Amino acid sequence: MRTLTVLTVSMILCLFPVAGSTAIVPGPLAELQTQLSTMSLRAPGHVAMEVQDLDTGITSSVNPSASMPAASTIKIPVMVEVFRQLALGNFDLNTTLTLTQSDKDSGSGSISAEPSGRTYSVSRLLTAMITVSDNTATNMLIRLVGRSNINLEMTSLGLEHTKLSDYIRSSSGSIRRALRTSPADMVALLTAMAHERLIDAWSSRQMILILSGQRHNGLLPAPLPAGIAIAHKTGTLHDTLNDVGIVYADSEPYVIAVMTTNLPTLSSGRRFIRSVSKVAYDALQRFGTWKTANDSLIPGQPTITPPAAGTPLWDQTLPQPEPTPPDD
Repeated sequence: MRTLTVLTVSMILCLFPVAGSTAIVPGPLAELQTQLSTMSLRAPGHVAMEVQDLDTGITSSVNPSASMPAASTIKIPVMVEVFRQLALGNFDLNTTLTLTQSDKDSGSGSISAEPSGRTYSVSRLLTAMITVSDNTATNMLIRLVGRSNINLEMTSLGLEHTKLSDYIRSSSGSIRRALRTSPADMVALLTAMAHERLIDAWSSRQMILILSGQRHNGLLPAPLPAGIAIAHKTGTLHDTLNDVGIVYADSEPYVIAVMTTNLPTLSSGRRFIRSVSKVAYDALQRFGTWKTANDSLIPGQPTITPPAAGTPLWDQTLPQPEPTPPDD
């Protein structure tokens, strides 16, 4: 079984000795843990989150293993399985799929309005699934790779809470139960991607490029300084808001997953996710400064760099022009 390996806090603590043989997490990250815990006490609804520094693997979290409604963040596992089967040679990016009536879901995206029988390449469906969260594109790709294969791959990668129990049916009352994941699962998946260890280096880079084209940027990216690259995916249900991604901060890149559900209003969830994003960014930048002063103590990972300027190797043209969508 192939599992995604990350350093836990308990494994990391011994790397930072202080007087009297007491081991602690470095100050800025200890502060981050305290801040997240405090924020969770006054959070709207039910929240779960995890932040992982990509250089050291240190995590700060609240309820990281909670099973949460995945909403459209489940599209990352779908993308991963598509790339796994691409690597196996089962099809290529130019392979075309024919739209059927059963693929259609009008909850997000425009392909559902197109006539059945129209064909789309795998590359265009991947782009639409992630960048504008097109549900119909997602269903077409699930049909291509097989829902059971997506679940088997996530299990093989060691993800304990990620499950796709149905196609994307946004009008169904069961969608909260049908699409499940956890912050810990999403952070593990994205960390492997950031280190170019998910499937292979090329696949990891291409998936990051697709995520970097995200058009729903009102949550995690909103409070970040202009110019900070972020590869991420959002998810929305009537009482749920999620955002998970890789933030290529100047001095300290990190992975973050914030999930909220049972929200009294989506606006309250939006404010909460933005506030967590700002707190995490500030703490990781302080940690970068701390690390520079204590560099000899820290066994770092290879440098993480943001995706290069330019476009992926395939056509990112959407099926039809769309205005900037609301967060999904």
